[in-house]
Amino acid sequence: MSLYHPYEFDDDPNRLDLGAVWRFLSTEAYWGRWREFDDFRRQVRHAWRVVGCYDPHGHTVGFARAFSDGVAMAYLADVYIETAHRGRGLGRGLVHEMIDNGPGKDFKWMLHTDDAHELYRDFGFAEPNARYLERRASYRGSSGSA
Repeated sequence: MSLYHPYEFDDDPNRLDLGAVWRFLSTEAYWGRWREFDDFRRQVRHAWRVVGCYDPHGHTVGFARAFSDGVAMAYLADVYIETAHRGRGLGRGLVHEMIDNGPGKDFKWMLHTDDAHELYRDFGFAEPNARYLERRASYRGSSGSA
């Protein structure tokens, strides 16, 4: 019996209730409210891997998405567990299923987050060193061409 019984995790994208995931991401997630539903649907369709968390009735109550080169690195995004189902270790189970129990278990993983730092540290995430650079989406500088 699973540690998370009666909940289960599954990486079949066809099983996801995209409407349920969208309702959470568009109203409760601080990081994703800028998207339209079509943007989100495209992100799921083009994701390298998605993992859903399902309650005993088969309802989608959690989600994680990753994009990757499929060889060496992946980015973890949109991780959540619905509020009513928190406190059961499901977030930990969801992250484990995505990064340690799948095809990317040996990858370098990255993410951006304003919360849940302790959870991610338990999976080996740490602040990057000074070599890490990031270009934000709102950047409007010169093209740098010579």
